[in-house]
Amino acid sequence: MKVFKELPHSIYHTCKYRLKSQKKLVQHKDSIPVIVSLTSIPTRLNNLDLVIKSILNQTVLPEKIILWLNDSLKNNLPKKLVKLESKIFQIKYSKLTCSHRKLIHTLEENPSSIIVTCDDDQMYHNNWLKLLYQEHLKHKYCIIAHRATQIKMNENGSYLPFIKWRTREETNLHNPYLPIGSWGVLYPPNSMPNTIFNKNLFLKLAPKADDLWFKGMSLLNNTITKESSFKPKLPIPIMGSQKVSLKEENVKKKKNETQWQALSDHFDLVSILKKQKR
Repeated sequence: MKVFKELPHSIYHTCKYRLKSQKKLVQHKDSIPVIVSLTSIPTRLNNLDLVIKSILNQTVLPEKIILWLNDSLKNNLPKKLVKLESKIFQIKYSKLTCSHRKLIHTLEENPSSIIVTCDDDQMYHNNWLKLLYQEHLKHKYCIIAHRATQIKMNENGSYLPFIKWRTREETNLHNPYLPIGSWGVLYPPNSMPNTIFNKNLFLKLAPKADDLWFKGMSLLNNTITKESSFKPKLPIPIMGSQKVSLKEENVKKKKNETQWQALSDHFDLVSILKKQKR
């Protein structure tokens, strides 16, 4: 089983980061003009320091790491996470209970910044951020994803099932990319329209699918998504972190299809996608 293959790797990196101080992780490193932004839920807070330390362990440091949590978690955080707060790492709070906060609040506060989003249930290899940024320098106006699926449509304009989006067609790269958020996504300045901040809309159309909301917004803004040419190794899972996950609801219950169709109908994304495929 996959979980047993991942276990030794996960245990090794967990011990490595727990034993290494923040000071040793950040010393003698250059920084790049990037903000890393993420969010989390109560069941993952106890191991969230591992994610933060893996970002601090990058070969280049971001200007800031911002963690957005729900207001209810104030004064209720693990000491090992709070101890990491510094000029680089900040913990902020939001009234939102959905994962959309990982991008929209940081974007609202820093509209001229390059923002990289990541997940809260895995550790990232130390070249993860540098590779994203290097690709950004080649395509400064594009959203950059380390991994992406392809949005696939029938000739009549209807969408193929999401399971078929996962299959890459290297011979048909005109299918627009949908970033896989868990691998990390870089958003350059001006890549999103102001509609992204419309709470009523994203809670109505895609309440459980922040990545789909962000993709829909990038299409509205005519921002192209590109995959990075050089990818890091697979992120290292944190054991036990997937006990509570949106994957069960969105993938297994096909909620992704429902939410994407709602977005597509509301914003007429089919017309935009057809133009991008030309």
